[in-house]
Order: sequence, then C-alpha cells, then structure tokens
Amino acid sequence: MNKYILLLVSFLVGGCLDVRTAYLGECFLGVPYQESPLGEGVLPDDDPVIRFDAFDCVTFVETVLADCDENKLNHIRYKDGKIDFLNRNHFIESDWLINNADKVKNVSAKYGSVVQKNIVIDKKSWLKKVHNIDANFVPISVNLEYLPYSAVKKIKTTNELIVLFVADNSKMRDKIGTDLAVVHMGFLLPNGVLRHASSDKKAVVDVDFYQYMQERMKNNNNLGIVLVEILK
Repeated sequence: MNKYILLLVSFLVGGCLDVRTAYLGECFLGVPYQESPLGEGVLPDDDPVIRFDAFDCVTFVETVLADCDENKLNHIRYKDGKIDFLNRNHFIESDWLINNADKVKNVSAKYGSVVQKNIVIDKKSWLKKVHNIDANFVPISVNLEYLPYSAVKKIKTTNELIVLFVADNSKMRDKIGTDLAVVHMGFLLPNGVLRHASSDKKAVVDVDFYQYMQERMKNNNNLGIVLVEILK
C-alpha cells in the first residue's frame, strides 16, 4: 500500500500525529507485530522506509519518536539521516544511542545503582554472517550502563521513558558474528505501563511493566534495563 495512504489510514483510525504522537503511540495499540518491517525500499532490504500497519519493537519506538514523519524517522534510523542499509543504526548499543544523542540520553543512574556491561559490536562479522555482505567496519567496544533487575525499584517519574532490556547473548556470538546486549525496547509510562510491540502478543500492547520484568527475570540470561530519557 502507498505510504501516504497508510499515513492517512493511521491518522483517521488512531488520530495520531503530534501531541507526542497521541501520548506516545496509544493510537497504535493493536497494530500487528512484524519482525523487521522497515527497510530502504531497495535490496538488500526492500521493505518500505515508513509504514503504520506493522511494527517490531524498534520501529514502533522510532516511528512514535518521529511523530510519523518520514524525514524525522530517517534521522533516527540512519546516521545523519542518510538512507542506506550500511548506514542504518542497526545496533542500539553502538549506533542508535550514540547517533541519536541529541534526542535521547541514558539516565539509568538516576533510578538506582548501575553497573556496566562491555559489549564488542563486530558489525563487519555480523554483516557477513547474517547478510552475506562484505563491508569495512572495525569492532567497537561499548560499556553500556544499566540497572540490574535486582536494583530496580518502583520507578518514580513524571516523564515517559524508553526502556531497553539487556541480556547476555554471548552464546549467540558464533551464530550472528557479534556480541549483542539490547534485546527489546518499549515505552515506560509514568503509571507503570510498558507500551511495546510484542513478539509474544503479536501486536502493540500495554502491559504492567513490573509484572513483565518479573517474567523476564525468570531467565538468568536477562540482566536488567536501561532507562532512556527523551530529550526532544
């Protein structure tokens, strides 16, 4: 479907567009989950640059932050807004947080005792193993500051936050060619609701953040969360 028709449908059905995209994406509740629904419109990822009929966890957050504006979305998804598969902010740890430093900020330390996890993002190896693409990237070592689940108490804030979920994926390194720490993301609302595109629920849903966190803690590979402030 033409992207402008999708935008119109989204607006008519959900009433999105500004007021922080109708209170951080409430208008998208119930929209289906689809893994990696966005691309560059050309190979190697010929999915559309923008759409509103399907999200994964990252594209939901990005689209809401961009207020459904394609130009804003491109500047969130790509370094300097240059649309290219190799220029995309593929990794939250080494790309997305750094290249969007004017829009978001890791504020985890405001909410408890943080620790650091070192991750080595080897984009060259990942591109070759997962996408069979040869590219000249050097490994990047990142120290990601996060709150272990044991340190997370009731989060008192009047502002909406982005929450990143951190896990130990060292066993995946041989399969995907790189370390990886951030495995999921969504919006944490002041009332304790997590709004996210859920692969389990197959849609954008609201859930109780603390109950969701308790479920994640049952897996020892799940380590904690990063709390991210939205600057603009």
